[in-house]
Amino acid sequence: YDDRGTRDCIDPSRLPRKITTAVYRMAAAEDIEAAVAAAKADPEGWRALSMDQRHRALSRVATEIRKARGDLIGAAAANTGKVFTEADVEVSEAVDFAEFYPYSARAFTGIETLEIKGKGVGAVVSPWNFPIAIPCGGIIASLAAGNTVIFKPSSDAVLVAWVLCQCFWRAGISKNMLQFVPCSGGREGSRLVTHADVDFVILTGGTATGMTMLKHKPAMLLSAETGGKNATIVTAMADRDQAIKNVIYSAFGNSGQKCSATSLLILEKEVYEDENFKRQLADAAQSFKTGSCWDFSNKMGALIHPPAGDLKRALTTLEACESWALEPRMVDGNPHMWTPGIKYGVQAGSYTHMTEFFGPLIGVMCADDLEHAIELVNQTGYGLTSGLESLDAREQELWKAGVRAGNLYLNRGTTGAITLRQPFGGMGKSALGPAIKAGGPNYVTQFMTIRELEPPRIQAIREENALLRLALALRRKIMWGRMKSQAGDLGKLIRAVKSYCFHWQQEFSVEKDYFHLRGQDNIHRYLPIGAIGIRLDARDTLFDVLARIAAARITGNTAVVSIPEDLHNAVTDFLGTNDARHLLGPSPVRRQSDEKLIASFKVLQRVRYAAPDRVPPAVLEAAARTGYYIARSPVLMEGRLELLHYVHNQSVCNNYHRYGNLGERTEL
Repeated sequence: YDDRGTRDCIDPSRLPRKITTAVYRMAAAEDIEAAVAAAKADPEGWRALSMDQRHRALSRVATEIRKARGDLIGAAAANTGKVFTEADVEVSEAVDFAEFYPYSARAFTGIETLEIKGKGVGAVVSPWNFPIAIPCGGIIASLAAGNTVIFKPSSDAVLVAWVLCQCFWRAGISKNMLQFVPCSGGREGSRLVTHADVDFVILTGGTATGMTMLKHKPAMLLSAETGGKNATIVTAMADRDQAIKNVIYSAFGNSGQKCSATSLLILEKEVYEDENFKRQLADAAQSFKTGSCWDFSNKMGALIHPPAGDLKRALTTLEACESWALEPRMVDGNPHMWTPGIKYGVQAGSYTHMTEFFGPLIGVMCADDLEHAIELVNQTGYGLTSGLESLDAREQELWKAGVRAGNLYLNRGTTGAITLRQPFGGMGKSALGPAIKAGGPNYVTQFMTIRELEPPRIQAIREENALLRLALALRRKIMWGRMKSQAGDLGKLIRAVKSYCFHWQQEFSVEKDYFHLRGQDNIHRYLPIGAIGIRLDARDTLFDVLARIAAARITGNTAVVSIPEDLHNAVTDFLGTNDARHLLGPSPVRRQSDEKLIASFKVLQRVRYAAPDRVPPAVLEAAARTGYYIARSPVLMEGRLELLHYVHNQSVCNNYHRYGNLGERTEL
């Protein structure tokens, strides 16, 4: 091992004095190959274990993480400068993941009509800003789904990752089931994630990192949360003192280095022009004490790196029309330590408005009204978290309907999502891949291979759905002998439509609150994606085509049927019949080359293929260039799983109490 380079872990809180907290050796190319080979071989047979056996093992991991709370907090402080109060809640979140994901996996492995296995080998590539919870969540979800895992931690949080891995290994998860591979992200890390025997990648990091991964391996199954430019709107109907309290913690907790942090504050004109609000906001930020994490009176610790690039420019330079309400400054000669900054006068479309900085800075904008404020939020193209401070129920409904983000927060901070209570993940530029929320009931499904053994078993459903009535009419035609050649596929379609309708009624069309906390609503809901391209291939069966159209329509999307220009077979012939036109409804049918399909990515929110091997390399490469997601797992009759391809998850958290007073809901 002497020829492998080493790196030091440095405590960023105590610079300019250099204190080394750990030294680690970097994995080389041959180590990546050995790790992938071991993970693929799975010598202990993790993938062959039953769900009960995996669940028991992961419950032991949860126990070990609880025992290691102090060591994990200390490692996070010594390695990343995270203050103890921030690291402590991370440990709790890691425990939640270890307890929850095996239960959520059981919800699917317990479906008797399905055979569910892991995809194989997963690579977990984690960030430094949440060095305990985020990697733990990715590892646990992968293991719970029946996969072996190779863990590549951020080079800036290797000590924390090592302490975390010890918890898994002490619990009986072997070093073949979970391998620890610290390495250079640009060299060996790239070799790992693009390896032919790595079946999926979980990334939390920058959008550019995820795009680079896809560029080198367009067929990669990537589940990535990639950051955000998150905004809180404060209207004239807000409790302004409460708004300031929530914004300050959302913006400057963890030194503004949370991907969910509020970095834009959009004020309705009346609030923007309120000099008292501006003064209070600056005073509150100035009192957010900054310094070493080893001084427990400090609320904000060190940055992981000295400001550079976009962040350095943002902390030291004003754009046109901007002014400092609070100018940031370096603390104690430590280039990693900066006090909070607040810029007023940020203009629509400006650098400050549109750029993610990832540091302790708020850009304040003026909006004419709530509609204008929502427009400013959506212009960024990100969609991770968003906040509204308003006591007016009408404004709350308008905002919920108009803002595009994965996690919405009403009258509370925009950070601190809790497993299942507020499943976490975004839309737009804040996600690459299927955008299924971490900490939610569906997250583990991304890492499973699913095969239907028999048709789904459906309980009684309401049969007023028009598609179900059409499918039943087609069944009668089969019985009359007029469509015998399509009998098998149409029989599957009927079962599928029943399953889709049932799960739409029971799961996807209803808002659910799993906790029912007094004073806080936590709603998990599904939203239609929009226009979905149903792309045909010569190998598609009639079921493959009609089931996707039915799923898109049942979930409230627009299905656009895309047929290759040179494809003519029994399936396309059926699509031209009157029976098919009834099933298609308003869904347009287009003859398109692959090039025209690629051009339509601009207007289609998603394209759904019927199987992975039916997506041409050129289409995957074009999608990879922009991070566009192609849904391509096999089409299922089981609606609980098939419908996931046609919806976005959204979490809505509403603090409806005021200082403990439940108001009109006191009697509930």
